[in-house]
Amino acid sequence: MSENDARSNLGMNRRRFCQATGAAACAVAAGGAAVLSADFLRPRTLLEPSARFLADLPDAIEVGEVLTNEIYRAYVVRAPDGFRALSSVCTHLGCVTRYQPDQRIIACPCHGSRFSLEGEVIAGPAPQPLPTFEISISPTGEIEVNTAAVVPTGTVFRL
Repeated sequence: MSENDARSNLGMNRRRFCQATGAAACAVAAGGAAVLSADFLRPRTLLEPSARFLADLPDAIEVGEVLTNEIYRAYVVRAPDGFRALSSVCTHLGCVTRYQPDQRIIACPCHGSRFSLEGEVIAGPAPQPLPTFEISISPTGEIEVNTAAVVPTGTVFRL
């Protein structure tokens, strides 16, 4: 019996080794593709917070007071004639504005736009007034602001 015959009787030669290695590589690739396909087909859901937030009880907010909600990027203003909720995002390039109580204005630190407490543009490059949000009274009696519902500028919520 020659040496080649002895190797072939052992059951593993170079050809069979390469075939087994290739089959194993294909199996690993197919398994990886199956895992990625299953992950791709899984639905992606984004749980966003509610567009509504509670500000405070109406009687707890004094006339002329401005509440800032940084999470929802909104102001709640108590004017002599009622309440209004304004966006704190500047209509120029989307910077977040700041309420300046000493001047009683809303100012954009990025490009100098200035807004009145009614949301109207006083100065700067802002092309439009600040959006005004819908206000209602919650079942607990608090002011509830809906940042998903924009109402006409100048809209005031009266009790």
